[in-house]
Amino acid sequence: MNIMTPIYRENPTCPEFIIGIEPPANRTEKALWFIFRGREILLKLNKNPGAIPKLLDFGELGLLGIREQYLGTLEGTHCYSVELSEDVQAPEGMRFVDLRQAYSEINEKCFALVNKAVQIMEWDRTNQFCSRCGIKTLQMPGERGKECPDCGELFYPRISPAVIVLIRKGHEILLARSPNFPPSMYGLIAGFVEPGESAEAAVVREIREEVGIKVKNINYFGTQAWPFPNSLMIGFTAEYDSGEIQPDGFEIEDARWFSVENLPDLPGKISIARKLIDHFLKEEGIEV
Repeated sequence: MNIMTPIYRENPTCPEFIIGIEPPANRTEKALWFIFRGREILLKLNKNPGAIPKLLDFGELGLLGIREQYLGTLEGTHCYSVELSEDVQAPEGMRFVDLRQAYSEINEKCFALVNKAVQIMEWDRTNQFCSRCGIKTLQMPGERGKECPDCGELFYPRISPAVIVLIRKGHEILLARSPNFPPSMYGLIAGFVEPGESAEAAVVREIREEVGIKVKNINYFGTQAWPFPNSLMIGFTAEYDSGEIQPDGFEIEDARWFSVENLPDLPGKISIARKLIDHFLKEEGIEV
């Protein structure tokens, strides 16, 4: 198992984005507002895909926010995330879109900010009180963290590492179907890294647990932040070694070898799963 120079080098997702903690005082220009109702985001209708509301003040929408978080600036434009209650209805000319649907509708740069916004919103929501002693936490000055004023426990946004791997067998790749996938869609083997486990060991374990085969020549591909729920997806490629495909029947209901001539429906273009598959297609001489 080797960690090598990345096979895949993506451009920085948001090179113009500057992280901020403290909101500006007396702001007079419009800001971008990433507004969430649970795991749904508020988008404009009849605009370019993924149109985020741009307003001087969130109150212009006539909605009552539970909590508001300052994110930073995108090309000089201030950005905020807002948490709404579950029963709020979308204002006229707007709609709430499930995040899994939204990521297939918006461009990659915008999705990266949505990703950041929803994870910070969820972190703020779930760390209002200290999990150790129950005292209300306080925002730490100058950094994205909360501190318990009683016991001193610190709470930073949680990131959960997960692996995802494209397994190649000659001119075929293994694609698998989760029961939670849309009809006819197949993807790659993936799973969270266990405590005390390396990413490479997680690749071997997840493949063994979910489809029952062994692999070799594991190589690093690239990473992608993923808000389902707060993952850092670590992508790998691997070659088939031995064994027969045996779906576990729980995480995976079906798995097969596919060639470029018989690919099923695939994950959306923004996902690292699709980037891994597109990398395989390019190696096979297919334009993507």
